[in-house]
Amino acid sequence: MSFLSAIFKSKSANSDKIEILDTKAYKEAVLGKNVQLVDVRTQREFRSGHIGKAVNIDLFKGGAFDRAFENFDKEKPVYLYCRSGNRSQKAARKLLALGFEKIYDLKGGILQWE
Repeated sequence: MSFLSAIFKSKSANSDKIEILDTKAYKEAVLGKNVQLVDVRTQREFRSGHIGKAVNIDLFKGGAFDRAFENFDKEKPVYLYCRSGNRSQKAARKLLALGFEKIYDLKGGILQWE
């Protein structure tokens, strides 16, 4: 296997682990269910309104962000969202690097929720 094909293979394998869901599919997956639901916005944004039983783990907290996921089950899916979808995509890539198997992201963030 060439160097380039190794890079592209791992890239596509990683992209299979991150799935962006539209609002309808995301709601069906998280509402009334016991899932690992994480809001990666700031505390202030979280306090202004969040989805159900979401926990707040601020992406901008650096090492504290990584440590906050130590007690999560890496074999179970993690559902992420932010305000518009940008931070949650960055968070999803960080979780892949931490060894999480499946990450779902809310397309368009909480702005699309209602």
